[in-house]
Amino acid sequence: MKGIDEQRAGLLSGIGAYGLWGLVPLFWPLLKPAGAIEILAHRMAWSLAVVAIALLALRRWSWIGELIRQPRKLGLISVAAATITVNWGLYIWSVNNGHVVEASLGYFINPLVTIAMGVLLLGERLRPVQWVAVGTGFAAVLVLAIGYGRPPWISLVLAFSFATYGLMKKKVNMSGLESLTAETAVQFLPALGYLLWLGARGESTFVSGGAGHAALLASTGLVTAVPLVLFGAAAIRVPLSTLGLLQYLAPVFQFALGIVYFHEAMPPERWAGFALVWLALTLLTWDAFRTARRSSIQVREARQAAQRQASRPNPPADEPTPHAQI
Repeated sequence: MKGIDEQRAGLLSGIGAYGLWGLVPLFWPLLKPAGAIEILAHRMAWSLAVVAIALLALRRWSWIGELIRQPRKLGLISVAAATITVNWGLYIWSVNNGHVVEASLGYFINPLVTIAMGVLLLGERLRPVQWVAVGTGFAAVLVLAIGYGRPPWISLVLAFSFATYGLMKKKVNMSGLESLTAETAVQFLPALGYLLWLGARGESTFVSGGAGHAALLASTGLVTAVPLVLFGAAAIRVPLSTLGLLQYLAPVFQFALGIVYFHEAMPPERWAGFALVWLALTLLTWDAFRTARRSSIQVREARQAAQRQASRPNPPADEPTPHAQI
């Protein structure tokens, strides 16, 4: 029962995380005229402040000493911090430079990359339909590369960086709040150093943009911390394949915003590439539901067999069993 409750909590956490990430393109344009790197630095610095306050309120500090004595975990956290920094920075730049649709493609591809990493790095086995889905996703990237006249590098970097981040979170196996605190602690000094350098040059919009702009930049901590804590809670409770399914939510919202709100162009070749990606995701979803149904039937049949076995009367002590007669 505890395992079921854990999976349910992980599922709800994942839905919350990806729902918030799907709407975040509406937020980054509000931070202009700050550039992508300045926004990123504020995001890294203020995120640590937010999670530190949360830890102070919850009085959860004992894990820090244990973590310091585990160099391997520290290394994994550093890799996670580096990959999510790349992801954050590129995504902010993409949204504020008119590439919301291409950024959303990265998160559509991400489930396929996540599944591939599960096979290559965790020894997970793919079913035939999953292989077809991964192959279809690869074909989609080729179609889009031909249509763009270049590889969709924004999409690919976002997909691979976030998939790597998810893998590191899986290996670290810490709760969402603690792992995010450790990651933002790694990010904090470089971010603070950049912001101080920017201020010394007189180029900081935090100082020159007024109180409202400064408040928006400070709120990047909340915008960052809340979905990442939810994602961290999901990553240690559900399989990578389930995370892959949940990841559909964010790019669906982002794609819709790119078309409807930001009015980005969708030429035929881009529609063709997205159609192949959606086909791959449809195959994955169908296969996941089919597998879950089969597993449920097998569990039910095993439970019924155990109940029938338990209900059979035991033979008298002086009566030989059929095995003894043989």
